[in-house]
Amino acid sequence: WIALPCSRLAREMPCISLPRDLLFAELGRSYTEDEFQELCFEFGIELDEVTVEKLVNTAKRGVEASEEEVVMFKIEMPANRYDLLCLEGLAAALNCFVGRAQPPTFALAPLPAGGPLLMTVKPETAQIRPYIVCAVLRDISLSTAAYTSLIELQDRMHHNICRRRTLVAIGTHDLDKLQPPFTYEARLPSDIKFRPLGEEKEFDAPALMAHYAKDNKMNKFTPIITDSPVYPCVYDSAGTL
Repeated sequence: WIALPCSRLAREMPCISLPRDLLFAELGRSYTEDEFQELCFEFGIELDEVTVEKLVNTAKRGVEASEEEVVMFKIEMPANRYDLLCLEGLAAALNCFVGRAQPPTFALAPLPAGGPLLMTVKPETAQIRPYIVCAVLRDISLSTAAYTSLIELQDRMHHNICRRRTLVAIGTHDLDKLQPPFTYEARLPSDIKFRPLGEEKEFDAPALMAHYAKDNKMNKFTPIITDSPVYPCVYDSAGTL
């Protein structure tokens, strides 16, 4: 599924599109359309539209595409409730609202035996993006549906609070496949080699920018750094970008 702007309120009210059956499974019961509309009204959101659609093709993100048709709920959200912009966040909030669950509590876990992971910020990043924030989530197993939801939430955050990536760009990576410590660097575009997820070949950064310039989803972001003398990037201790 994917978060979409509602046509008439795109600038004020974010609108997300969620599979009805997956949402009801998280809520622990089914609703008629009228019942769910009433629940949304009481909670302070609005069921904008109900459609039947094919699941979004997410093959380039590591998830197999599907031709399955599903009932989708398009729901308008308050502009300041970023926690509601995914199925899991909305379901958690509604479950608390109806008394089915207690509000979640979060706490920092004790540091592992080896201590905290190290991210070294190189001074040349001041030329392009000088700050980086990192977090580790441990013992996480993502289903296909959860992975898709995570990526679409990330996209929605890019769209609004991150100001279309001009302020912040978010990345999610599998720590099991990387070797800490890490470095945050800014390198000459010609020195950067990378094979993006879903692509069969490796690109240098100028070639990758040219490739993404032809992509309808990515070409709106390439102007952010295309003309920069250096590009920001994160490497692990094995040199993996």
